Amino acid sequence: MVEQKLVIEGGRRLQGEIQIQGAKNSVLPLLAATVLCKGEAVLHNCPRLTDADAAFRILDCLGCKCSREKSVITVNAEQMSNNHVPDALTREMRSSIVFLGAILGRCGHCRWSMPGGCQIGQRPIGFHLYALKRMGVVVENDGGFMDCTAPKGIQGAKISLPFPSVGATENIMLAAVTAKGRTEIHNAAREPEVVDLAEFLNKCGAKVTGAGGSTIVIEGVEKLSGGEHTVIPDRIVTATYMCCAAITRGELLLTKTKHDDLSPVFPIFEKMGCSVYCFDKDRIYVNARKAMVSPGKIVTHVHPGFPTDSQPLLMALTSVLSGTTIFEETIFESRFNHAPELIRLGAKIDVIERVAIVEWVERLSGANVRAFDLRGGAALVTAALACEGVTKISEIHYIDRGYEAIEEVLRSVGANIKRK
Repeated sequence: MVEQKLVIEGGRRLQGEIQIQGAKNSVLPLLAATVLCKGEAVLHNCPRLTDADAAFRILDCLGCKCSREKSVITVNAEQMSNNHVPDALTREMRSSIVFLGAILGRCGHCRWSMPGGCQIGQRPIGFHLYALKRMGVVVENDGGFMDCTAPKGIQGAKISLPFPSVGATENIMLAAVTAKGRTEIHNAAREPEVVDLAEFLNKCGAKVTGAGGSTIVIEGVEKLSGGEHTVIPDRIVTATYMCCAAITRGELLLTKTKHDDLSPVFPIFEKMGCSVYCFDKDRIYVNARKAMVSPGKIVTHVHPGFPTDSQPLLMALTSVLSGTTIFEETIFESRFNHAPELIRLGAKIDVIERVAIVEWVERLSGANVRAFDLRGGAALVTAALACEGVTKISEIHYIDRGYEAIEEVLRSVGANIKRK
């Protein structure tokens, strides 16, 4: 199969309206949760992403009946017949590990291989396994696979995470909802996607409280029924299109979003001099017609701090803003893979371990660049919109993992972008 590219001719100001897709980082654990349901689960606002397609294939492999009608996915796991996911499927995406807790909760046994995905750091699964072992799971390594078994069933436990990992928090929740007894997760991740998962589980009959805070309590129930739920809007996609508007000095109305989830990002845009207005609960207007300046220093943190997934996007934007911007990455050790590619476009960036220093340049110029991960690829798209000339971005399968038809969305608001 010939690798596709995105071809972008920069210099066009974006203007118009974009409807934000459902959250990638929410739909994947929600699809995993359907494994636990003894009935039909219906998820609305599901984006068409290659990661979602991979989750779909995992469900099919497990023996679940799945169907999609536009943005609605229906899963019936009543006749689930398998607890082993092939190596080829788990390698497609790192977040496939979230199925581990769900399968163990349903079957009490699972055979698993190491997951794949973007290479932005080690992202060890040790936190996941530590928690599951606390819940009575025995893990044995077998030729690159993990045989996970709960001889006495999943047991409720008190678990203190060394780091508020989103994936580990979600895996514990999925294993705990049908466990025997009470589970407490201390130092839990507080991201909106964790809250979304808790809300869906509760609709299906689970007893989860405290999601969104640092302590989550789950009272195990005998079984989950089916349920219906709407996936929350994607806050990182929202931030991406905010950056696209800003770097082209344009103005966009972003609809069907959730501006409460963007609260860590808004202050950065205010410091830059970009006007951001929130309407109702789901509309954001971005106007970047005025001159903008560097926001100074940006430090990534776990939620409710500045999200690491938005860091590459802001790096692209700040490369053309007057002044110096310093990025300190505290979450992943390899989150600057996009920097050399931005430099190929003319950006001036120095990387020293987990710190990147971005100096203003008068203009960026089109070039051939390569995406190395999902958000880094989106950062290259953002920068290319402001480049003089044509930019060709390869390895765009990374971008397709998290953005639904990004070229069509941007073209609808005035960008000159094509997929070839």
